[in-house]
Amino acid sequence: MAIRQWPRHQRPREKLLTLGAKALSNAELLAIFLRTGVQGMSAIDLAETLLERFGGLGPLLKADQNSFCAAKGLGPAKYCQLQATLELTQRYLGEQLQRKPIFTKPKQVKDYLAVQMRDYQREVFSVLLLDTHHQLLGYHELFHGTIDTTSVHPREVVKLALHKNAAAIIVAHNHPSGNADPSQSDILITQRLKAALELVDIRLLDHFIIGQGEITSLADQGKI
Repeated sequence: MAIRQWPRHQRPREKLLTLGAKALSNAELLAIFLRTGVQGMSAIDLAETLLERFGGLGPLLKADQNSFCAAKGLGPAKYCQLQATLELTQRYLGEQLQRKPIFTKPKQVKDYLAVQMRDYQREVFSVLLLDTHHQLLGYHELFHGTIDTTSVHPREVVKLALHKNAAAIIVAHNHPSGNADPSQSDILITQRLKAALELVDIRLLDHFIIGQGEITSLADQGKI
């Protein structure tokens, strides 16, 4: 049955207008993007098939042109449309991040880091520098590769914090494996950083670990 024959409250577009985009499933949002289905499949059916083929929304959005265009119901025009949509989203988020947010709640930091550090295929260690009011002074990615106690140098973090006159910092790194649980090495890094920063009267507020759709706070776990 074509979507236009569905009850109005079940149609993706009408549902979005009534309840907002957050109320829609991935398949429903993708169906709105696709606009139409193919012979024998509604846009919802096609969307569900594509999500299953690519293994989820993330892999679909990150697919290269050849893989994307080879899928049933897609092609160069849809690929260009998707890339333009993604770029608009990135530019919008970039504008928001340039407004120097004030971090007073862990969720604000998690949302910020989810934008900055998503989709990295290797480990990245970053530092958020804050003033006395927890306003962001700067975001810096200091170390890349395997993040362990030998690759993260506290002196470099302290040097950066002093140079920017930071009153406090938050550090973060990602786990490309997707598991956001802290390792023993993560805990040791945190302890070393905290001790080094205390010598120059700079507070280490938290250490976040970014996984696949999950972010862990070591402060929440009582490990700072």
